[in-house]
Amino acid sequence: SGKTRFFIKPNIMQCTKTKGTSIVVTDPKGTLIVETGKMLVAAGYDVRAFNTINFQKSMHYNPFAYIHSEKDILKLVTVLISNTKGEGKGGDDFWVKAETLLYIALIGYIHYELPPEEQNFATLIDMLNKMDAREDDEDYQNEVDLKFADLGKRKPGHFAVRQYAKYKMAAGKTAKSILVSCGARLAVFDIEELREITAYDELHLDTIGEKRTALFLIMSDTDASFNFLISMAYSQMFNLLCEMADDVHGGRLPVHVRCLIDEFANIGQIPNFEKLI
Repeated sequence: SGKTRFFIKPNIMQCTKTKGTSIVVTDPKGTLIVETGKMLVAAGYDVRAFNTINFQKSMHYNPFAYIHSEKDILKLVTVLISNTKGEGKGGDDFWVKAETLLYIALIGYIHYELPPEEQNFATLIDMLNKMDAREDDEDYQNEVDLKFADLGKRKPGHFAVRQYAKYKMAAGKTAKSILVSCGARLAVFDIEELREITAYDELHLDTIGEKRTALFLIMSDTDASFNFLISMAYSQMFNLLCEMADDVHGGRLPVHVRCLIDEFANIGQIPNFEKLI
């Protein structure tokens, strides 16, 4: 890792000499931003930092801020599932698929039906906490069931309603197991610091290809608990920049984006990375 930083630091310094380049840097100890940050600011870079070692020194990152369509919901759920460990019963992937349906339904409801300030992981956790299933009463409806029932009456073909109906095919005992698995997977988001740091967004990942930016993604090299947030940010950024290049800028971003991903094997899984590359 020391040798890697020996090569990465000169590359960062070299970028200060180029006018049309943004850089995204994985900073395993949080030392690179300290050593090069002032230099980058002096060179005209907009320097941003997401610090998973010390959230008090971090800018806010809200993955929900980059959802603009149904496919964006699917991509977010895919990277979430890939990088967090659930506590399902195992055996086959039934439990993961069931969890996926529920996440898609709830995030779809949050994105399409709630105001922007409520579109975050804190709201998702709150909705899951309000859900319960009763083995002895298949007709019981919890608070979230009632919300979806009301939405279904108003908008029968709603994306979230269709997904939730598939989840509700599970019987009481099965639904209870699914909820336990969801609770275990997302337990990390019930930490107050994580709720706060993902409440809104300051990273503006979608502008990195249009504005000269230096984004430092700081992670611990001894504790991988929050590394999934780094992989989530990379995954969303890659998808956003590819779409912007193709749909807005005719195939090429105005500002070239260079990624210096130290400790690549430890940041978590970026789904379909081979295809993205």
